[in-house]
Amino acid sequence: MSVAPGTAELVRRANLARMLVAVHRGGPLSRAALTAELGLNRSTIGALTAELSRLGLVAETAGAAEGRIGRPSPMVAARPDVVAIAVNPEVDAVTIAAVGLDRRVHARRREITTALISPEGLAELVAATIAGWRGNELAAASVVGVGIAVPGLVQPADGLVVHAPHLRWTDAPVADLVAAATGIPTTVGNDASYGALAEHLFGSARGVDDVIYLNGGASGIGGGLVVGGVLAGGARGLAGEFGHNPAVFEDAADRRAGERAALEDDVNQHRLVTALGLPGATDAELRTALNETANPAVVDEVRRQRRILAAAVAGAVNILDPAVVVLGGFLAALVETDVDEFAAAVARRTIAGSAPMVRIAGLGDDRLLVGAAETAFAALLADPVGTMAPVASTTDPTPA
Repeated sequence: MSVAPGTAELVRRANLARMLVAVHRGGPLSRAALTAELGLNRSTIGALTAELSRLGLVAETAGAAEGRIGRPSPMVAARPDVVAIAVNPEVDAVTIAAVGLDRRVHARRREITTALISPEGLAELVAATIAGWRGNELAAASVVGVGIAVPGLVQPADGLVVHAPHLRWTDAPVADLVAAATGIPTTVGNDASYGALAEHLFGSARGVDDVIYLNGGASGIGGGLVVGGVLAGGARGLAGEFGHNPAVFEDAADRRAGERAALEDDVNQHRLVTALGLPGATDAELRTALNETANPAVVDEVRRQRRILAAAVAGAVNILDPAVVVLGGFLAALVETDVDEFAAAVARRTIAGSAPMVRIAGLGDDRLLVGAAETAFAALLADPVGTMAPVASTTDPTPA
């Protein structure tokens, strides 16, 4: 039976997208593995590889022997010089990174801020950073999108930051501002949701369909939920905002904030860095300092925050029944010295008397950046042919 030309083209483009997603999310794969994974014949895989190579999205190399007679199957890998720019504005710093289609971070900038950055200031900083990288690190790269991970309530479809209280942004058209400054398509989303997406696709919750992700940063505690393998946003995009729930105290002496304070007021990065004397510390610096400190006041503060966090996680587990709980940011630093003890503290408070697996974010400091980049890659992964046509205009090294 013949296939209508229009239908054949749709099928071809859909298969190109499936193949690109496979090598982007799975890493380099042999043609033989792609044939098995995608359920296509060898000649079709060869044609798709050639087309994606022509578009500059994949590269093919000689493969290693796979235990079979004959020539090794060639390996197909996503090209590292196809990149998305990931941005994470916080109250104390802005982090910008160039993340390749191979999922590696190829360039990074962390700009310490002494005052809260405005949406307009963020757009200028992103544009200046990209312009600088185009003359150096990204001179030969194709930049296909910008993804911005914001600690606040976002309307992703509109690129609007409705309310980011710690940054003091309200109804800010961040996507439009950055796109106008850079000339690059821009997406905006909640930072913790991006972290949940990244950990589900590539990190500690890879392959797990029901996940609670909690992210701790300078702006507070956010969260993301993966339910049935799907990132859950909620009716208004607020799903997972655990930090705004009231803190639960088994010992009233653990309270430091006011009677009506939220979880993020007592489990708080600022309290940790103040105790350590490390203002402006990165996650890695904070983690190292907590692991090495013998200061009794710091140790007591860590234990206090762990107790409160365990109660909060147990409450979430009782409601959502996840298979895995992933902790990122300063929350990971709080827990990683004894994950088993923390999981036991959670289990004591759950209705079943047991806890799901508690894991530290596998992507570390890259988790929000990888998640933001993934949304910036979304259009490309959905339609490689349609997306790559206008990319040439974004690879011009002349600043936007």
